[in-house]
Amino acid sequence: MKSVQWSSYELTPFEKNFYNPHPNIANADPREVERFRTEKEISIQRGSNLPPPITNFEEANFPDYVMREVKRKGFEFPTPIQAQGWSLALSGINTVGIAQTGSGKTLAYLLPGVIHVNAQRHLERGEGPIVLCLAPTRELAQQIQEECREFCKSSKVRSTCIFGGAPKGPQIRDIENGCEIVIATPGRLIDILEMNKINFRRTTYLVLDEADRMLDMGFEPQIRKIISQIRPDRQVLMWSATWPKEVRKLAEDFLQDYVHINIGSLALSANHNILQVVDICDEHEKENKLARLLEEIGSTDKTLVFVETKRKADELTRLMRRDGYPAMCIHGDKQQREREWVLGEFKSGGTTILVATDVAARGLHVDDIKFVINYDYPNNSEDYIHRIGRTGRKDNKGTAYTLFTRKNGQKARDLVEVLQEAKQVVNPKLLELAQCGGGFGGRQRYGGGGRGGGGRSRW
Repeated sequence: MKSVQWSSYELTPFEKNFYNPHPNIANADPREVERFRTEKEISIQRGSNLPPPITNFEEANFPDYVMREVKRKGFEFPTPIQAQGWSLALSGINTVGIAQTGSGKTLAYLLPGVIHVNAQRHLERGEGPIVLCLAPTRELAQQIQEECREFCKSSKVRSTCIFGGAPKGPQIRDIENGCEIVIATPGRLIDILEMNKINFRRTTYLVLDEADRMLDMGFEPQIRKIISQIRPDRQVLMWSATWPKEVRKLAEDFLQDYVHINIGSLALSANHNILQVVDICDEHEKENKLARLLEEIGSTDKTLVFVETKRKADELTRLMRRDGYPAMCIHGDKQQREREWVLGEFKSGGTTILVATDVAARGLHVDDIKFVINYDYPNNSEDYIHRIGRTGRKDNKGTAYTLFTRKNGQKARDLVEVLQEAKQVVNPKLLELAQCGGGFGGRQRYGGGGRGGGGRSRW
C-alpha cells in the first residue's frame, strides 16, 4: 500500500478550534490555574500557553446534546485528564496524554470528537470517517463504542466498531452506509483498507488509545500504514499509560507540534487505593495457594484472575467450577460471541470470577472488581500495574494478590520499586530476592512457605 502524496491534493480547509471558554475560565488567575493543576497532579511536559483546565461542566460550554448525556450519567466534576484534555482537544491542539487506566480518558477525547464531527460538512455515502479511533483490543474498541453510542444518540452521529474475530460483512456495510466515527483495532482495519472498502480522505480527528499497548502487541507497522493514508493537517490525540521511547518516537513522527500532559506521578506507579499482597512460592504450590485464597475471599465479590496461557485459563476455570465457584474465562482462542457473552456475565454479576490472559489487562472496564489475582506474574512491571489497575477504579478500594515464583526472580527489583512507591508492605522474601539479583537463596529456604504449604495440590 503506497503512502498518499498529499502535496498533489488540494485539501479543503476544516475547522478544529471550537473552544469558547467561559468567562470564569478565560479570566482565571494564572496562580489559581496552576494551583488546580498541582492539586490534581496535572503536569505539562511539553508546550506553553495552554488553555486552562475546564474545572466543572457548567463552564465547559458543551452543546446541549452533550450536556444532556452528562447529566443523565450523573457526572459531578470532570476527572483531571478530562479537565485539561477537553480544553486542549476543543482547541484543535495535537495532544499526548499520559494517565493510568480508569482515569476517564475515553470521554476526554470522545466528547470533543462528537463536537468536531458536528462542525464538519455532512458525510456523503462512500466517504470515510471524520473521527478514527485506534485501540489495541476488540474489548477496548467495543467499550469505546458503547460510550460513543450514548453520547451520539441525540446528535445522530453514526459510529461503528471494526475488529477481528467477527464477520467483515456487517462492518463493511456500516462503513459503506456512512459512519462519522470509526473505532477499530489496527489489524482488521488494515484488512478492510487493503480491500479498498474504506478511505481516510475525510478523517480530520485521529485518536490513538493505549498507544503503548498497541506497540507492545506489535502493531507499529499497521499504525504507520494507516496514518500514511490520513491527511497531514489532521488533529491527533495520543493516549498512553506509559511513555517509553517507542511511544515517544511515534509522537515525534506523527504529531510533530504537540502538547504533552501527564496525570499523576511521572514515575510508573500503581493506584494507591489498591492493597498489594505478594506471596513468594514455588510453581507447584500455586494451585493450592489459589484454592486457599478463594476460600478466604469467597465468591460474592468480583475477582479477576490473570494467567499466562490459554491452556492454564481453561484448566483453572474447569477446576474452580468443579469446586463450586462461578468461574468463566476469556482468551484469544475463544470465539468473539463467547467472549462478549462472558464479559457481559461478569459485568452484570452473573459470574463473579473471571480467569483471563492479558487480552483483558487493559480493555476490561468494570468498576466494581474487588480482587485481582496474578496467578502468573506478567512480563514486566508495566503490565503488572495495568493488571492490578482493573481494581480500585473510580476511588474504590481494591486488593491485588500476586503469586511470585523463582522464574520471576529477575523482575523482583522492579516489583519492589512499585510496592515501595505505593507505600505497601514489602514481603521480606521479595526484598531478599531483589537484593540477590533474582535467585532464591536455596530451594528449601523458600519451599513450602506462606499460605497453602507444600504437598499435594488440592486441584
